[in-house]
Amino acid sequence: MMPQLRSLVALLLAATAVAAVAAPGGKPGFVVTGRVYCDNCRAGFETNVSHNIQGATVHMECRHFETQKLHDKAEATTDAGGWYRMDIAGEDHQEEICEVMLLKSPEADCAEVERFRDRSRVPLTRNNGMDQTGVRYANPIAFFRKEPLQNCGELLRGYDLYNDTSENP
Repeated sequence: MMPQLRSLVALLLAATAVAAVAAPGGKPGFVVTGRVYCDNCRAGFETNVSHNIQGATVHMECRHFETQKLHDKAEATTDAGGWYRMDIAGEDHQEEICEVMLLKSPEADCAEVERFRDRSRVPLTRNNGMDQTGVRYANPIAFFRKEPLQNCGELLRGYDLYNDTSENP
């Protein structure tokens, strides 16, 4: 019974997301969703000790790619799973670069923002040759800990990031 209930809940959530994409005037809009996490090792990617941040604030800006004029902006707060959702009404943003950016972390020990790693670009256009809904998924973005956890060195060695077979037999 439980797998069927999960399937029903997932279907209802998907239907709600698709229905929310349409703006009040009937013009289709977009839903932008993504996740915010704490990079406990300052690795620049998620690790086994990363955790999602509840209550983080993100904002999105769409700027014209030539003039940098601001055309749209939105703000959201993450839920218990670290996920945020922004409903963007109306128009296509084909001539704009839209980015979701970190704004504020509720965790004092994981609130550092590293430039250019604090954002994720999101294409908000339907003029790309694909038949699709208006849901857009941004890449996960992270706040950094001021000081990495003590076990991060060992953890990162386990990822074998520097395995160069020419020097190590």
